[in-house]
Amino acid sequence: MGMYRQFLLKLAQMRNQWFNALEEGDRLNSDMKVLIVDDEEKIVEVIKSYIEKEGFEAATAYDGKQALEMYISFKPDLVILDLMLPDMSGEDVCKKIRSMKDTPVIMLTAKAEEEYILNGLNIGADDYITKPFSPKQLIARAKAVMRRTQNSLAKEAVLSYNNRELIINIDSHSVQKDGQVVNITPVEFEILLKLAKNPKKVFTREELITYVLGDDYEGYDRTIDTHIKNLRQKIETNTKDPKYVLTVYGVGYKFGGE
Repeated sequence: MGMYRQFLLKLAQMRNQWFNALEEGDRLNSDMKVLIVDDEEKIVEVIKSYIEKEGFEAATAYDGKQALEMYISFKPDLVILDLMLPDMSGEDVCKKIRSMKDTPVIMLTAKAEEEYILNGLNIGADDYITKPFSPKQLIARAKAVMRRTQNSLAKEAVLSYNNRELIINIDSHSVQKDGQVVNITPVEFEILLKLAKNPKKVFTREELITYVLGDDYEGYDRTIDTHIKNLRQKIETNTKDPKYVLTVYGVGYKFGGE
């Protein structure tokens, strides 16, 4: 318990420092909403205070059942989700959210092993943060995820490839393959859109990480590979011979649609 108290104390100490360092120009629309799900009440309170200080509306839940009920009624723009909940796993909660809508999800986890991180990304999480975490990093990454979603929704365009086999609708933030809507996550959408709008450019992993996850991302450097794999499973007819998201060995990825 000593380490846990030190962690909470550190959160409290960093809180005022972070609030004072915020720049007014870095704020998003104040009507954006965040759902915080964690069974540790003190951690929820700290995160909620940071979120509200940014001007966003926050709601809280302390178990999986309550999280899903709140998700339906609150309609958040972002979910911050602990993986270890008392009644069901955060992974199961994420899957149920994904079955309803593509709301961005940031996972909080004490499981720092690579297999747990990759599993979270595979089931649709847009980002993950391991505990104990920096409130400054959490807020920065939450804002980065919401900013990407907000910016995408503000644009208007429809891109189509290979005789409309693949359609990217920037206005509705959606993708269709062979006339069927693809259940794509916000991060997957941003990767696909970035590649599609720059078809002659080869992006390194680092460039894609910076674009979709932010300059201060400090997570697993193979995160992009997992998102690419998931994206290919959704838009490629043959994942072993992709024609849209192409690997340039030793460099990174590029777009191949016509």
